[in-house]
Amino acid sequence: MNMTMGDRLRELRLSKNMSQEEVSRNIGITRSAYSHYEINNRQPVYETLMKLAAFFEVSLDYMIGGDQNQNDNLLSSETLDLIHKLNRMEPDKRKKSIDKMMDLLKQTESAG
Repeated sequence: MNMTMGDRLRELRLSKNMSQEEVSRNIGITRSAYSHYEINNRQPVYETLMKLAAFFEVSLDYMIGGDQNQNDNLLSSETLDLIHKLNRMEPDKRKKSIDKMMDLLKQTESAG
């Protein structure tokens, strides 16, 4: 049986031992709105969905009901923050930043 987004939100929230109030405060929505997401009365807008995925450190695919294993989609908050910052950069600066990171990773791999 496929889990709904509400089921996943509830499961993720409980796995962090958090109340609906705590989650909603952390992502900047009302507890009432979050409650509606968990009981599948409403669907979050894209921006809220992104905040929820980042907060729970899961992929958007997992949030909306993808069948992939949650652990396969786990991204740290630092990784998500980096992705958001890169996406906001001008294309030429983004390319230069990515090139520098790739060079650093290659150096790390060859040194290890």
